[in-house]
Amino acid sequence: MTHIPYFIDGADRNGPWVITCDHATNLVPPHVNGGTLGLPDAEMERHIAIDIGALGVARALGVLLNAPVVSANFSRLVIDPNRGADDPTLIPQLYDGTIIPGNRILPDEERQRRIDTLYAPYHSAIAHTAAGREVCFLAMHSFTPQLVGRPPRPWEIGVLSAQDRRIADPLIQRLTADLTTPVGDNAPYAGFFPGDAMSQHAHIPGRPNVILELRQDLITQAEGQQEWAARLAPHLDAARLQANL
Repeated sequence: MTHIPYFIDGADRNGPWVITCDHATNLVPPHVNGGTLGLPDAEMERHIAIDIGALGVARALGVLLNAPVVSANFSRLVIDPNRGADDPTLIPQLYDGTIIPGNRILPDEERQRRIDTLYAPYHSAIAHTAAGREVCFLAMHSFTPQLVGRPPRPWEIGVLSAQDRRIADPLIQRLTADLTTPVGDNAPYAGFFPGDAMSQHAHIPGRPNVILELRQDLITQAEGQQEWAARLAPHLDAARLQANL
């Protein structure tokens, strides 16, 4: 059976948003090293392989915002769709202290095969979903509460953006008023990698956009995913309207 490299939920929804989830699953497709990267299951359940809880939040937001949701059906350790095709970390060999055996010695033809069979079809699905429409892009991610050897992260949520702050600024204002914990502004990560997913589908075409990072321990379970989606949806649409989008 041919592996399907992406899911689209609500393809016929016609609201003003398109939602993406780049790191939705920890799946290693069968055609990649026989379906394994040589890591134990415990490592594949960690944040290094999947944005824990992000897919559930993205799908719940899709319903609440009447938005299609495009999600990648392969682990970021196989190939990271949130990197440019020429990024040296596109196929990671080391992540948060863990060596990825299946990626240590990677022939050029295998790298290209992963691009052709996984990375490129996912990005084509996003482009097709947004084609011919005036939309705002929302990328849903999650982050680990603490990296190995690093201090705990104080944020529950981070709002990431590059130069286009039309949605990010009013959204941060609204979330700051709603939450008792600090809202990350381009934290815990910067909001831009050259050639990343948002660069390809929003920055270059000039579409309004924002990236959300939720702390994983808050959305591990379905209940937390639904609660955060219900909390975020009105803030997202209010920020969009405030930006006259």
